[in-house]
Amino acid sequence: MAITRWDPFRDMFALQNRVNSLFQEFNRAQSETDTVATAAFVPAVDIYEDEHKIVLKLEVPGMKQEDLDIRLENDTLSVRGERKFEKEEKEENFHRIERRYGSFYRAFTVPNTVNPEAVKADYEAGVLRIEFAKRAEAKPRQIKVQVGGAGAPKQVEAAPKAESKTAA
Repeated sequence: MAITRWDPFRDMFALQNRVNSLFQEFNRAQSETDTVATAAFVPAVDIYEDEHKIVLKLEVPGMKQEDLDIRLENDTLSVRGERKFEKEEKEENFHRIERRYGSFYRAFTVPNTVNPEAVKADYEAGVLRIEFAKRAEAKPRQIKVQVGGAGAPKQVEAAPKAESKTAA
C-alpha cells in the first residue's frame, strides 16, 4: 500500500475548479443563444517598470482611438472604451461570434513615484500603451564609495633609503 501525503487544500482546489467550470458553462450557453455576443469584455494588460518609467499595455484590437477615454485622477488611472458590433454584415450569415463587444472599464492605482505631468499614451496595432515617467527623486542613483575617508586620496612618497656600509 502506498503512502500519500495529505494535502488539506486539494479538496478546496477541486471545489474551486468545479465552480469555475459551472460559470464558464453558464456563460457559454448564454452567448450561444444570443445572435450577437454583447457581453462586456476585459482587455488584457501588461504592466512593467524600469528605472525611468512605468508602462501599461492594454490589448484593445478593433477599436478606434476616439472610442477610448483615459483619465488620471487622484493617483488612479482609469481606461474606458466601447467596441461596437458592425451592423453592415447580415446577421443570419454568421456561423460563430466569439469576439466580445460592448464597453469596458479598467482602473489602476498609480504609485506616487510617477510624475502626473509626464504621461504619454499612444495607440498602435490594437495596443494602447500608456507611459508614466518617474520623478527624479524616485529614480535610483549610483553612490560612489571613497576609500580612506573623505576628500581626495592622499599621495604618499617614500623617503630614499640610506645606504649602510658594513665593515668586512
